[in-house]
Amino acid sequence: MVIDAHCHIMPPSFRDRRAEIAARDATFAELLSSPDARIASAGDLLAAMERDGVERAVAMGIGWTNYETAVEANDYIIQAVRENPQRLTGFCSVNPAWGEKAVTEALRCLKAGLTGIGELHADTQGFEITDAKAMTPLMNLARANDIPVLVHASEPAGHQYPGKGETTPDRLYRFIQDFPDNAIICAHWGGGLPFYSLMPEVPDVLKNVYFDSAASPFLYSPEVFAAVSQLAGPDKVLFASDYPLMEISRPLKQVKNAGLSPEVEAALLSENAARLLGL
Repeated sequence: MVIDAHCHIMPPSFRDRRAEIAARDATFAELLSSPDARIASAGDLLAAMERDGVERAVAMGIGWTNYETAVEANDYIIQAVRENPQRLTGFCSVNPAWGEKAVTEALRCLKAGLTGIGELHADTQGFEITDAKAMTPLMNLARANDIPVLVHASEPAGHQYPGKGETTPDRLYRFIQDFPDNAIICAHWGGGLPFYSLMPEVPDVLKNVYFDSAASPFLYSPEVFAAVSQLAGPDKVLFASDYPLMEISRPLKQVKNAGLSPEVEAALLSENAARLLGL
């Protein structure tokens, strides 16, 4: 069984309204303003899942900066999950910089059946992830409802790419320290944060943290799957593609070439996500 823990879907109309949405939403402008950037609908994702042998996917938006756009995108995900309850799990996308409006929108989405918050993208959304006061209302809501929060992460080294940003391991670590009881998913291998697990004080801080493999082929060689499974723990790695940035088959091929034991492979492909999300 395969669960893809990090996919993005949007209303099909967003393709035709690309310039309009880019003009009002900084994250969309950064990631998807180019006509070559792929925008996927729920139907596109389901077709990709069927093609690549994926039983379930976690569908989310992006780190919206514009409130009205976020509500429209969240409504689309809510409807997609209602129509495909056995195939799709949904996260709601909000911006902590909205203050109380972020909590209100997240609560609305949770009541409508979504089961996580994300993807948060601090750089384009304009909030400081290390500002505990600003982050507390949303994190308290997530903890009270026992749902994970998924955050974009960036590598302090390596090549540049659209949306990379500066949410690097040091900033992520401070954020995690501020909210030790929250389940937090660090996307894109946490920008390398799990490698600091070799320091004796770090594993305890990361006890409720998960790392997903979104966009892994853009960033690391296949050995990263074994390395992070060993350092962070085989129960803390989530298979993720970042579809439609890439086809799901590409990171799946990475996993198959990673030389993992059958037990570790099964855990990261589905078991860890199923346990975290209560599937």
